[in-house]
Amino acid sequence: MTEPQASFFQLPHKFPAFVAGFGTGKTETMLNCAIRDALDSSAALIAMYEPTYDLVRLILAPRMEEKLTDLGIRYRYNKSENIIYTSTGGCGDFVMRTLDNPARIVGYESYRAHVDELDTLNEKQAELAWRKIIARNRQRPKGQEKPFNRVSVYTTPEGFRFVYKKWKKDPKPAYGMVQAATRSNPFLPDDYIESLREDYPPQLIEAYLNGEFVNLTSGAVYPDFSRELNHSPTILLPNEALHVGLDFNVNNMAAIGFVIRDEAPHAVNELVKVRDTPTMAAMINERYKSQGHAVTVYPDASGQNTSSKGASVSDLTILQNAGFTIRTGTVNPRVKDRVNSVNALVLNSNGMRRLRVNTDACPTFTDCMEQQAYDDNGEPDKKSGHDHANDAGGYFLNFRWPVIKKTQSHGAHVPHMTR
Repeated sequence: MTEPQASFFQLPHKFPAFVAGFGTGKTETMLNCAIRDALDSSAALIAMYEPTYDLVRLILAPRMEEKLTDLGIRYRYNKSENIIYTSTGGCGDFVMRTLDNPARIVGYESYRAHVDELDTLNEKQAELAWRKIIARNRQRPKGQEKPFNRVSVYTTPEGFRFVYKKWKKDPKPAYGMVQAATRSNPFLPDDYIESLREDYPPQLIEAYLNGEFVNLTSGAVYPDFSRELNHSPTILLPNEALHVGLDFNVNNMAAIGFVIRDEAPHAVNELVKVRDTPTMAAMINERYKSQGHAVTVYPDASGQNTSSKGASVSDLTILQNAGFTIRTGTVNPRVKDRVNSVNALVLNSNGMRRLRVNTDACPTFTDCMEQQAYDDNGEPDKKSGHDHANDAGGYFLNFRWPVIKKTQSHGAHVPHMTR
């Protein structure tokens, strides 16, 4: 085995995932683990899943037959049932099923299960298939007093989808993961990696060569943002000034808090899914202003006209009455200008990354920066929910580090400050 394959083979988790690029031996790893599990008991039934029937018929079944033959395990393949029955003592059987119709995952109980390319399904289908698979994975084979029912996944990362959310973003203790890059496999042809680089764009290469979760949606709004490269463990120090970018939305307000270090912005906290402006003002006051931090708020300029609570007083007036310093323009900057300002801070043409994000303290802001894409009209998408935190942070970042010069007369961004 390669090093990542061996690491995965030894994972103790109930739900391990082998997330890997092309040519890393995902299928080989799945076969090895499935046969290992079958050798626990001759009564064990090992379930193996592929996205489609063609993959079962053309890849999984022939590879299983070849593997069993090489190991000297006697078997009979029932093609109508898609079950491989073994007759070698101490080895269980294998049932092969598809993921394209999760409703058909019924009628049997498995001891262990192995799922191939789960992330190629859309999120809803993957979620349904996963629930069906783990529900069926409850067999207690004879001779196993304390059976450890386990479901293993083997997949190429397909953006921020089901596998990312289950195994990377916020994994529960039962979920463990090994990520493998294509270069970890020494048995590939010498020109294999280079041939892929010639045919795939950079974003896809990150996923399909390095096994990394990246935004695969065409036209990412912040394509150079990296939770690793833009990360900083910066925290808010006692009595340090806090700069808060604020986006108004009924029942879904967002605020991103920044400090300025060496003339560069560092995101250090966030408040998201807040009900309305009075609630947001009270939270900022309680958590920061009352603790000795001078707070400057950089809100959506539209807040001077309406209130998120529907009251006669404007959102900006509510913030002013709370004692915050308010900095905003008479109108919002053009979306394109705001996005360009943020992208210049994410990574400029000199290779400098000035925007820093404490990804542990700002998980929503981090996800949104990674995942927001352009819609069909060429505007930053607002249907996925990834816009609120980005808009909030962008108001502050564009105000302090605008791409357009303030001395320009036509279409200039004219700020004002109130207390």
